[in-house]
Amino acid sequence: MNTQTHAPVGRLRVHCFSISLDGFGAGPNQSLECPLGVGGEALHEWFLPTRTFKQMMGEDGGSTGIDDQFAARGLAGIGAWILGRNMFGPIRGEWPDDRWKGWWGEEPPYHCPVFVLTHHPRASIEMKGGTIFHFVTEGIHAALGRAREAASGKDVRVGGGAATIRQYLREGLIDEMHFAIAPILLGSGESLFGGIDALKLGYQCVEHVATPGATHVVLRKRN
Repeated sequence: MNTQTHAPVGRLRVHCFSISLDGFGAGPNQSLECPLGVGGEALHEWFLPTRTFKQMMGEDGGSTGIDDQFAARGLAGIGAWILGRNMFGPIRGEWPDDRWKGWWGEEPPYHCPVFVLTHHPRASIEMKGGTIFHFVTEGIHAALGRAREAASGKDVRVGGGAATIRQYLREGLIDEMHFAIAPILLGSGESLFGGIDALKLGYQCVEHVATPGATHVVLRKRN
């Protein structure tokens, strides 16, 4: 009799990813001075006042309404993250040195392993608070496999950006996505759903609620 058991595999989730009314997850002309592109910072105005965000930044206070509830859900049960290289920093091409360690200072808000997609190898970086950045050059499937192993049965969160979410979405690998649709137009930038048939891929809207700051939408893949 085969008594071999398999470790549980957590879900792959997207949470708190803000998009504009015209479907952009970042504005045009991203740079070190403007990491979210022109106008992109306005996408996150719903998130910045929340208690969850304040706690992530080591601060007290913050709002506790519906926006905060969605923000908190995005951290519950997460054992590892996957980020595109643009989410880690503005550097392109080969890593010139090891000085750049992300946008977040010495103690990033992840507090668990983070797998960064890149075409250029780099040694892992251990930060304060439990965050360890690993750099994956073998593609999205390899990153997901390593993230799931590191998560030890907890869920894995794809943090973005839009191009990274699109790659996993095209493969039908994402189980659940929460988008916060900000009441702004960007005109151009990083499109999220352009050329993607989410319905054909098996996703359906299972929850939606509006606040003054955003309309929260949850999409889930049918079993």
